[in-house]
Amino acid sequence: MKTNLKPSRVGRFHYEPLLVVVVFSLLLIGYVMVGSASLHKGADAFNYIKRQSLNIGIGLFAGFFVTKISIKTWEKHSQILFLVGLMLLIIVLIPGVGVKVNGSTRWLSIFGFRFQVSEAVKYFSVIYMAGYVTRHQKAIRDSAFSLLKPMVLFGVACVLLLLEPDFGSSVVILTIAMGIMYLVGARLIQFITLLGVLSFLASVLVYIAPYRMKRVTSFLDPFADAKDTGYQLVHALISFGRGEWSGVGLGSGIEKLFYLPEGHTDFLFSVIAEELGLVGVLTIICLFTVFVWRAFVIAEAAEQIGEKFSAYIAYGLGIWFGFQSLVNMGVNMGVLPTKGLTLPLMSYGGGSMLVMCCAVALLFRVHSEVEEIKANMPKERSKWVSV
Repeated sequence: MKTNLKPSRVGRFHYEPLLVVVVFSLLLIGYVMVGSASLHKGADAFNYIKRQSLNIGIGLFAGFFVTKISIKTWEKHSQILFLVGLMLLIIVLIPGVGVKVNGSTRWLSIFGFRFQVSEAVKYFSVIYMAGYVTRHQKAIRDSAFSLLKPMVLFGVACVLLLLEPDFGSSVVILTIAMGIMYLVGARLIQFITLLGVLSFLASVLVYIAPYRMKRVTSFLDPFADAKDTGYQLVHALISFGRGEWSGVGLGSGIEKLFYLPEGHTDFLFSVIAEELGLVGVLTIICLFTVFVWRAFVIAEAAEQIGEKFSAYIAYGLGIWFGFQSLVNMGVNMGVLPTKGLTLPLMSYGGGSMLVMCCAVALLFRVHSEVEEIKANMPKERSKWVSV
C-alpha cells in the first residue's frame, strides 16, 4: 500500500555510507589510472589530468543540484525528458552540428565542452521507463501490447543511435527498458518472445553492417589478424597477461605506450589489469558489484513502502551501471565484441562523467526520500523496511 508521506523536499539529506565509499573509490581510482594511462602523451598528459579533474568537478557540481530535485518532479516530467532525449539524437545528426570522432557523430560541442548525447538518453530512459511501468504496472503483467508500447519509442531512439552509429548505447537502453519491465512482472513467455525478437534484429544489424561483422569475427579470434581487426583486443589481452597477480606497478605499464588504443577511455580496465594486476581487477569488480547491490537494496526498500517510481528508478540505475560496466570489462577481457562503452565513473570523458554523477545523485535522492518517509512512519511499520 502506497504511503502518503512522500516528501516534496527532504529536510535532512540522508546519505548511504557504503555507496558513498564505493562511488568515491571508483572516482579516485579512475582518476589515478586516467593519469597513468595518459603519461606517455608528454606535455598533453597534464592536459588530460587537468580536464579529467574539471570533468569530475563539473559532474559532482551537477550531481549536487540533482540531489535537490524531488523524485516527484522527475516523475512529473519523465515523458518530456525522453522526448528531449530523442530531439538531442536528431540534433546531433544534423550536418555541421554534431561532432564526428573516429567516424561516429555522437557528440555536441557546448562552449568547448564535448557532450555525448547517448549518455543523456540513457539517463532519460531510466526515468521514462520508471514512470511508464508505474502508470501501467497491471497492464504490463496482463497484456503483451503494454510491453510493446514503450518499445516503439525505444525503437526510434535505437534507429537514431544506429545512424551515429552507436550500437553499444542502443543495447544499453534496450537492456534498461527490458530489465525494468521484467522486474515489474511481465509474463515470462512475453518477455522471452520480446527478447528473442530483439536478439534476431540485433543479429541482422550485425550481419548487414560489414564493420560490425568484422568486430564480431575479430573478437572470436583476434590473433588471426593481430595487426588490423584484432589489434585492440590482442593488446588488451597482453595487458591482462602482463599484470599477473599484483601488476607491473602504477605507471609502469607499456601497453598504453602507443600500443593499446583508447587506454584512458574504453580500455582503461586493461591498463588497470596490467599495472595493478588481478588484485586491481577484482577490486574494481567488487566495487561495481557493491554498487549494484546497494542500488537494488534501495529499490527494494522503496518498493516496500509503496514508492514504486522511486523503486524502479533505483532498479533502472542498478541495471544500467551493472550492465555497462559488465560489457566494458567483457570487451577488455575478450569475452565480448568491442562496443565502445566507457567504464562508469572511471573512464576519461566530460559528458559521460557528468551524466554518471547525476545518475548517482539521483540514486542518493531516492535513498534519502525513502529514509525520510521511514522516519515519519509509525515504528511498528518502519522496522520492516531496511536499507
